[in-house]
Amino acid sequence: MSVRSLLVPARPPEPTLVTDPSERRALATEVFLVFALTLGLSGVRSLLSLLDSLLRPEPLADQTVAINVPRAAANLIDLAYQLVSAAQLGVWGGLGLYLLWRSGIGPRAIGLARGRVGSDLAGGAGLAALIGLPGLAFYLITRAIGINLTVVPAALNDVWWRAPVLIILAFGNAWAEEVLVVGYFITRLRQLGWAENTSLVSAAVLRGSYHLYQGFGGFLGNLLMGLVYGRFWQRTNRLWPLVIGHTLIDVTAFVGYTLLKPHLSWLP
Repeated sequence: MSVRSLLVPARPPEPTLVTDPSERRALATEVFLVFALTLGLSGVRSLLSLLDSLLRPEPLADQTVAINVPRAAANLIDLAYQLVSAAQLGVWGGLGLYLLWRSGIGPRAIGLARGRVGSDLAGGAGLAALIGLPGLAFYLITRAIGINLTVVPAALNDVWWRAPVLIILAFGNAWAEEVLVVGYFITRLRQLGWAENTSLVSAAVLRGSYHLYQGFGGFLGNLLMGLVYGRFWQRTNRLWPLVIGHTLIDVTAFVGYTLLKPHLSWLP
């Protein structure tokens, strides 16, 4: 796939355009409620977290935020907390799939069909490389110029279940975000008659919003990720590569950090 093919929108799959005013209101209400319960509410909390950080006397780069942290003093209870968090992410994505299915749009229609494992894995690996390495450089630059907090990808205790749980959480993040923000959200916007580019930008801004707790760099980096991932989906109608690519990025960040932290003193 060429760079041009990602930048120029293709003709999307024909949506079932909703024209009845009452049905349009119901659909818009559904979208609002879904994100008020899930990632949209996370975006509001993230904005509040950023405002709190900006009001502190320390510069953003001198403040630290950890993504995966212990939830309980007892290790087994902490394990249960982490698994419940992962389950919640799975349910969020499942909610989007269920609502689409109830309206006649099955998983296959948004790119979750089976049978293309090899190409989906290759596409996911390509997306991970395209976003992951530049994303790390972008984070370091934004932190150096003082517009991003110091992000600790994982601060879980050194216990036997840490790596498996971080992998599960990485998949949970990817599943919830890609299903809801790309598959569900853009599909609903198509049904409401939104243009492809407008839908793409809206989904990317939404993705960036719930990363504001990391700073302005976290917002901008994830907005760019949303533009690339969203355009890839619009061009290919394959969602699995997005889930796989996102999972690989998070696994590398979460597990890689825990493995390297004891050996690299400059890591926070």
